[in-house]
Amino acid sequence: MTSFSDLNLDPKVLKAIEATGYTTPTPIQEGAIKPALEGRDVLGIAQTGTGKTAAFTLPMITRLGKGRARARMPRSLVLAPTRELAAQVAENFELYAKGSRLKKALLIGGVSFKEQDMLIDRGVDVLIATPGRLIDHFERGKLLLTGVEIMVIDEADRMLDMGFIPDIERIFEMTPFTRQTLFFSATMAPEIERITNKFLSNPEKIEVERQNSTSATITQVLVEHAPKTKHYASKDKREILRAIIDRDRALEDNPLRNAIIFCNRKTEVDVVAKSLKKHGYNAEPIHGDLEQSHRTRTLDGFRDGSITFLVASDVAARGLDIPNVSHVFNFDVPSHAEDYVHRIGRTGRAGKLGTAYTLATPADEKYLDAITRLVKADIPKGENPWAPPSRPDRQTAEAAEEEPKRTSSRTRSRSRKPAEPEQAAPAAPAPAEAAPVAEAPVEETRNKPARDDSRRSDNRRGGRGRGRDDGGSRVVGLGDHVPSFIEMSFEERRAETV
Repeated sequence: MTSFSDLNLDPKVLKAIEATGYTTPTPIQEGAIKPALEGRDVLGIAQTGTGKTAAFTLPMITRLGKGRARARMPRSLVLAPTRELAAQVAENFELYAKGSRLKKALLIGGVSFKEQDMLIDRGVDVLIATPGRLIDHFERGKLLLTGVEIMVIDEADRMLDMGFIPDIERIFEMTPFTRQTLFFSATMAPEIERITNKFLSNPEKIEVERQNSTSATITQVLVEHAPKTKHYASKDKREILRAIIDRDRALEDNPLRNAIIFCNRKTEVDVVAKSLKKHGYNAEPIHGDLEQSHRTRTLDGFRDGSITFLVASDVAARGLDIPNVSHVFNFDVPSHAEDYVHRIGRTGRAGKLGTAYTLATPADEKYLDAITRLVKADIPKGENPWAPPSRPDRQTAEAAEEEPKRTSSRTRSRSRKPAEPEQAAPAAPAPAEAAPVAEAPVEETRNKPARDDSRRSDNRRGGRGRGRDDGGSRVVGLGDHVPSFIEMSFEERRAETV
């Protein structure tokens, strides 16, 4: 059996690996480290959770041990699709580079440009970045990529899904053609294959497992539910989710300790997290619209156990090394079949057991078929632990939930409207007393037809402003409180046109 000491790594790197407790490389590490140390291009295809980060970090540290960084000219470049994955690569670099003098910089969104510029100006050996922020620095004239010796593309298929391939091609063209390229992906889409054929030179291809496969340590369960109407689909799935959580917490074999709950939309992430918290579950959301500092705190809380349920969009599905995740829930069936592999790969890591539930409705049939074709296996069906209440009970519960809102709004609106006529009625002058008010100076009333008060009063009682040419001068949209001067002006105009 191969050990890390057989891979010609730097002694300082071996010492750092030993401190972490690892002794045997994973298949992707064993296959990629040797050619990477020889300076060859590497194309690694392996599912998430197989140790791809160490597969390029360890040989990078060894090769960069000799040499010196120059200002604004990094010696190596690592591109990651998300901020979280880029931060994880930076953590791995710090872990394995202990004892070396290598410097790194992390360029991601949500962080001040000024702080990042200061790091680049000092010179860095390893630059870890997301494509967008890297191009921003380059266009500002703060960064040169002509000194890049090693370039790493991590989670290339996720780059494709997020629309980063044009940026990746542009970054490739910014770097020297003599660079070494380490290219890693969990799947091999045709567009990814085109990129590798264009920018990699005779790469060493390592495919450690069947492409698009799922780990054998993960128990997959499909829970199907047919809601009464489409309106109830999300609400019913939240009920099912809580029922499964309560049931699996009491299991003897792999009980639920924590879980990542994946949703397709950011709005759904917020709704599910709010619902769980409302019912007493320790849950927090994470998605791309949240500030980076908030996302970092949430991930740290989930790692240290202070947060039990992480409700996430696919921003957290790729490459994040969160150990000891007992359960994963696909609250929404992923619309891209590849995302299913990456989502459930958050559990069952490093040989540990994990459970992945997928909640599906009849509308998800085409997505389930795509997943079946991708992984070449059906998702085993499981029992639905929640039964919907009868229709009268549900209507009663929903009415009770909505009643406070309806009552309060109606009370406010009705309390104001009747108050005006009730207060105004006693103060209203009698018709005889209103005569002086109706009188006007001769100059203002000259050449003006008399108003038909009976017609106006009839319109107030029954016309309700229907817009009839034979009816009157009712002003539509103002209810029973039309000011006299408005009606007067409309009557004048009507008299002029008759």
